[in-house]
Amino acid sequence: MVPRSRTRNLQVLDTELSADAVEWCPLSQWHNVLACGTYQLVKTPDGVDAQSPMASRVGRLYLYQFHQEGPLCPPLTEIQRIDTPAILDIKWCHVPVLERPLLGMATACGELRLWRLTDSEEGRCGLELVSCEEVGPERLALSLDWSTGRGDSTDARVVTSDSAGCVSVLSLGETSLNLLSQWKAHDFEAWISAFSYWDTQLVYSGGDDCKLKGWDLRMGTSCPTFTSKRHSMGVCSVHSNPHREHVLATGSYDEHVLLWDGRNLRQPLSETPLGGGVWRLKWHPSHEHLLLAACMHNDFHILHCQQTLGGGGVCPVLASYILHNSLAYGADWSRLSLEGPLPCSSQDGVESAGAAIEVGGHLRIQYESPTASFDTSLEDETGRYIPENEVPLVARTSEASNPIPSSDNPNSLSCLLATCSFYDHMLHVWRWDWTPEETGNTMEEGGQGRAEQNNEGQVTLRTCPGEAAEGEI
Repeated sequence: MVPRSRTRNLQVLDTELSADAVEWCPLSQWHNVLACGTYQLVKTPDGVDAQSPMASRVGRLYLYQFHQEGPLCPPLTEIQRIDTPAILDIKWCHVPVLERPLLGMATACGELRLWRLTDSEEGRCGLELVSCEEVGPERLALSLDWSTGRGDSTDARVVTSDSAGCVSVLSLGETSLNLLSQWKAHDFEAWISAFSYWDTQLVYSGGDDCKLKGWDLRMGTSCPTFTSKRHSMGVCSVHSNPHREHVLATGSYDEHVLLWDGRNLRQPLSETPLGGGVWRLKWHPSHEHLLLAACMHNDFHILHCQQTLGGGGVCPVLASYILHNSLAYGADWSRLSLEGPLPCSSQDGVESAGAAIEVGGHLRIQYESPTASFDTSLEDETGRYIPENEVPLVARTSEASNPIPSSDNPNSLSCLLATCSFYDHMLHVWRWDWTPEETGNTMEEGGQGRAEQNNEGQVTLRTCPGEAAEGEI
């Protein structure tokens, strides 16, 4: 059987401020809840360094709900927005706390904030602030991770890293965070910190000093258990595989993803170049070999790591999502089960050039961005959205050339994802359908190019402006 892979955009939202973090709630009752964090540097007066912690940075936390209500309804609905300090990272606790979901937030004023998801009298959920802990003065909190990655609710803790090069570990009480340990881990910014989900006394950190380090909290933090200089630039992403013990993924400004065996950190298991600084990595919540990468200047990619974990080499790119027009920062997998075709595909790809298309309805610009890109969708006479499956076509050439993988195949996989990009302040929700080869081999599809994807009945104009490196987080 020929393997098939296809990405389809479902919805695009303007977050107004620069978007850099997005997270689906991992708890079963709230799998349809999505949080998005934003970061905006306010224009500084003369004499103030824009990169200084004293510069003014503002943010906003968005909360959305995803509903599959039918083809005429956009699936994602905003239910709350909260103005905050600029947000560098957000993570849901993997287990309920006092029977409710808990969201952690790392802010530009050096704070860790905890938000509890509650239900209102109207039946809608919302976030309320329950704790705020400063990790240090004049610094930015850059990342956070929970020790609960494998669903263990005992001794829940948070690790965070900051712009002063420090790493902090905090314990979680019923309504507060308590600092357990803090140490100088890196010479420059400590971009990332993460727990080993299999042994939560082990902590990993990566910094702008190009070093990946490990720490055993039982042995103290005066000296790392290992230091790797295998990355040639700043290490900005680390994620422990929750399904495979000892497996660790790291990403760097050097544009490479490295896979490691935690028992032997002298040499990585594999090295995969992705053509853009790897800001975030996320293992799939249930498929141990799938890895999602947010690659800053080179979009979002899904890697298949099965063969490389067994014998090294380069991870094949199964799919690439290329419809963002700015720095690719935030990315996450949803745990929602997708049954049957989803409503409306607002960015479905037409691979066959020159397909004859006739549509009825009016074009409406969905958003405009500073990158001069825009999308249009179809509306009928009353202003209702016309989904793809109702657009009359003279020819559906793309359906024949790139059919959607069949959900009847037991090996087929359909995933819901959310990604966000920085300067154009855009949040995208999209679907990935994949049917592997029966032999278990993987395929590489679309991972290298940046070809435009145009919808049936839809027009997309895309520009790729050069974005200054000093403008990055």
